[in-house]
Amino acid sequence: MSPKAMARPGGRSARVQEAVHAAVRELEAEAGRAALTVPAVAARAGVTPSTIYRRWGDLHELLSDVAVERLRPEEPPADHGSLHTDLEAWARQFLDEMASPSGRAYIRDALLGDPDGSNAGQCSAYAADQIEVILGRATGRGEAAPDAEAVMDHVVAPMMYRILFQPGRLTAAYADQLVQAALTAPVPPPD
Repeated sequence: MSPKAMARPGGRSARVQEAVHAAVRELEAEAGRAALTVPAVAARAGVTPSTIYRRWGDLHELLSDVAVERLRPEEPPADHGSLHTDLEAWARQFLDEMASPSGRAYIRDALLGDPDGSNAGQCSAYAADQIEVILGRATGRGEAAPDAEAVMDHVVAPMMYRILFQPGRLTAAYADQLVQAALTAPVPPPD
């Protein structure tokens, strides 16, 4: 994906991005995935196809950009009063959202139009940022907490593997088991 598509643009660029993203979502909702072509999206967004090609390169990169934006969390994780409860609630919600049909489609889109891995990195950063909020709250309450990388390795990574390759048995109990493992795993010494 082009660097211009990753940046949060302002002014006209922001309006174009918003219009094109909205056009993708509307066309897909109205007519399904088959209706998504660069000319159709451009016509719906009120831009020329060359605007889309110049900014995103091709339809896959556009869909990837839309998916990354849709995967962005809308609000910080809820504060339930303890690290265990906060992380469990977040993991359950994350699993539910990512394993849903729309979540799986967004993941596929984000990866399909991502030749350099920047979209995957952005999606990972979204999860890490949410986890950092939870861990920061726990530390502020005086709770011992693993680092974000350990939670990513013990909770997010296995979930994503299962979502992509073994989508059966993705339950709240599975999320709870991963959280428990993350919170009881030995902490490696600093590098």
